[in-house]
Amino acid sequence: MRKRIILSIFSVVALFANIPMSVACDVCGCGVGSYYLGILPNFNKRFVGLRYQQNRLQTHLGPNGIRTPNSTNETYRTMELWGAWNFGERWRVMAIIPYSFNERTIGNNSLETGKKNGLGDIVVMGHYKLLDDVRTTGTNKLLMQSLWVGAGIKAPTGKYDTSEQSSAEMGAPNNFQLGTASTDFMINAAYDIRLMDAGLNVNATYKINTENKHDYRYANKLTINALGYYKFNIKNKVRISPNAGVLYETQPKDVLYNRFDVSQSGGHSTMGIAGVEINVGAISIGGNFQTPINQKLADGRIKAENRFMTHVSFSF
Repeated sequence: MRKRIILSIFSVVALFANIPMSVACDVCGCGVGSYYLGILPNFNKRFVGLRYQQNRLQTHLGPNGIRTPNSTNETYRTMELWGAWNFGERWRVMAIIPYSFNERTIGNNSLETGKKNGLGDIVVMGHYKLLDDVRTTGTNKLLMQSLWVGAGIKAPTGKYDTSEQSSAEMGAPNNFQLGTASTDFMINAAYDIRLMDAGLNVNATYKINTENKHDYRYANKLTINALGYYKFNIKNKVRISPNAGVLYETQPKDVLYNRFDVSQSGGHSTMGIAGVEINVGAISIGGNFQTPINQKLADGRIKAENRFMTHVSFSF
């Protein structure tokens, strides 16, 4: 059994490690198409909830990341209606419906602003539980492991502004969008191991983007996060689970007309994460704070800032 578990884990890791990083945006966590999962709320059959995320970027930076009079501050706020439904013991369907509030300030004196509010790109994903192992160790401690694998589709329901693409053709980033105008696909694996109340959750998602009708292709994106957590039970009524870990995101450059790289796109970043999840009966609340540890976005012409996320959900 142990050999099968190890082989299953390494198979999933190898799957993501060997997917070609070919020709989307989000510039690692901001902009359109970023779908961070993390630790899901505890639920048996189904849950529905609201999740709020805020990400910030500095763009149009000069060489070596120096601010110029044309540099911008961009804030991406997203309210998401999300939920999941388990079918039997092995199958799960999840959906995310985002509504975004994007804001951009241009120049050191904030002389110009731009705003875009509206529906984003809707995501539906299906998962299968490949591994479900519960056993007692030699020291009479409970060891639990699970491995979910799945795939999903992102529909082009968000508005796409072609003027942003026109700017990208002249070397600007194409992040300030509500949607990508493309139908995209995702594959995902989530592994969780817990010894009594201490656990580790590892989540990997690879997003495969297609070219939209405007001949723009956001680059494919790999996201991996690992979170260690500990569950404190208070009188078997309240469960508090602080967690901490890292999030790594990487993607090559966007592509125009199937041949030209967009200069201010692509890159990689590593974020440190600290958060907490609280369960009281059927209600789950939680959140986390993410701060950059290392990054190189758009060859240093874009800089990611701190992010945070909070959610509330109800299981039934």
